Amino acid sequence: MAYRNLAEMFFDRAAICAGKPRYTVKRDGAWRQATWEEAATAVRETAAGLVELGITPGQKVAILASTRPEWMEADLAVYACAGVSVPIYQSNLPHECGYILANSESRVCFVENVKQLEKIRTAQREGFELDGMRCSVEMERMILMDGDPDADDVVTLRDVRARGRVGLERLEETLAARMAGLGRDDLATIVYTSGTTGPPKGVMQTHGNHLASLEAVGAIGLARAGEIDFLFLPLAHSFARMLEYYGLWVGTTTAFASSIDALAQEIAEVRPHVIPSVPRIFEKIYARIMSTRKSSGAVKQALFDWAVGVGRERSLAEQERRPVPILVWAQAVAADFLVFSRIRQVLGGRVRLMVSGGAPLAREIMEFFHAAGILILEGYGLTETTPTLTVNRPDHFKFGTVGPAIDGVTLKIAGDGEILAKGPNIAQGYYQRPEATVESWDRDGWFHTGDIGEIDADGFLRITDRKKDLIKTSGGKYVAPQNIENLLKTQPHISQAVVIGDNRKYCVALVTVDLDEVERFARTQQLEVEDRGALAQHPKIVELIEAEVQTVNQQLASYESIKYFRILERDFAQETGELTPSLKVKRKVVTERFRDLIDEMYG
Repeated sequence: MAYRNLAEMFFDRAAICAGKPRYTVKRDGAWRQATWEEAATAVRETAAGLVELGITPGQKVAILASTRPEWMEADLAVYACAGVSVPIYQSNLPHECGYILANSESRVCFVENVKQLEKIRTAQREGFELDGMRCSVEMERMILMDGDPDADDVVTLRDVRARGRVGLERLEETLAARMAGLGRDDLATIVYTSGTTGPPKGVMQTHGNHLASLEAVGAIGLARAGEIDFLFLPLAHSFARMLEYYGLWVGTTTAFASSIDALAQEIAEVRPHVIPSVPRIFEKIYARIMSTRKSSGAVKQALFDWAVGVGRERSLAEQERRPVPILVWAQAVAADFLVFSRIRQVLGGRVRLMVSGGAPLAREIMEFFHAAGILILEGYGLTETTPTLTVNRPDHFKFGTVGPAIDGVTLKIAGDGEILAKGPNIAQGYYQRPEATVESWDRDGWFHTGDIGEIDADGFLRITDRKKDLIKTSGGKYVAPQNIENLLKTQPHISQAVVIGDNRKYCVALVTVDLDEVERFARTQQLEVEDRGALAQHPKIVELIEAEVQTVNQQLASYESIKYFRILERDFAQETGELTPSLKVKRKVVTERFRDLIDEMYG
């Protein structure tokens, strides 16, 4: 069915699935399910409550909360009353929240709790910079999901639903008329970029943009009706939002994680079939497995390496779409029983595939997991492409690529290597940023992604790097830093890495260590360090990281190898400004903040 808008899509799916479980969430230590019918009731009541509060068609309504069922229901309720939703990362700082509220002209905001409410209060009190001007936030109403109101301009979500419940019968026709009036070309949401290169830009995504993406991705078969998908990514991120809409489209049961810290325990509890994630989580799982292998005895190491070797042979046959030799198949069964089944058990025991997006994932990690019997499908897109352009298929994939274009999307490579795209899922432009829109959309309608890549003979896209991140050494050699950084992050004790070398004679790197893994190594070596933060500078740790850097250098050409490195005393974090909310490194911030260390390596 060709839906006109996202609200219509949701209510139609809810009517079909009715008494089946829509989601499960952990509350008071126990997992609690809600049916599609219950979710639809929550959306209707919230939408009617918003109408009672005076929300008019086209009005912007922001959502400042972590990933939880109420986020999804608030989002859909805004659509149901023909509003425009504006997501805000729950980890954003007060001035960042204020910027988005002001730039989007949002006067109403769903707020998760008192802590998030205080961010808006701080932005109201202290103001912030917007387009070079000092600004403040003007709010009419905040809707609090948890906690008690602190002023007249705050109302609880419980009260909004209660108002909607009382007035629902009277407002049914109003809501039906508003949804009927929403077409595919109407603005659905303004989603702000994560701000790796400057102030966030509000991407204007229509209902049609989202529906076109769902129609194309829905035919690929990433998930099946009734399967459990595990959601922990922030719903303010386009990748996570698309996954949630995809769950509605297909008819999955979404398990909402309670926190990042509880991922391992909760994945084991809900036993999902599909786990979507950004590369950072896969990198950490891989690093932990490799560290465990390294700390094991010689016999266990040999068994692990044998199993991986057999798994890679089986994986290669599947990648080449040829029968697995009988001997390899028999060995693979044994390897699975002895080694890989234990790895999968940590992920719940029935995970069918994992989906990676938001940033590049190292090929080595994807090949390892596939050898272990878990397929990671990598896709590619941007907030501006709502968000999918390409994705590998469960039955047609190539590691090291991000897959072929989805249906409806046309790609081409510009003369300078930049990836250009056209398609019905590509957004209209940036809200109140006409100059930025002109920079990214050319006169012929091609969207300029800012990424460098190439398309092979089978139509698979391979990303080389960000156009602005490419390094040109003083010797005239071009270096793709993301590739090197991904290789460094596959090492067991390295957490993050930033490669520098533009207009320099050679490349250097700033690295951070995985403190948990480094502490484990320190215990085995009986190192005595009083301060946990000083551990990274211990000579034995520096020697350890040196060895891992050299392991990576062996895979690189001489002109792109790391000549020197420095270990930072702490890891990058969003709170300290080096990471975006989607865990991407802000390269410019890092290079400016640690300029002295960089200059020292070139001294």
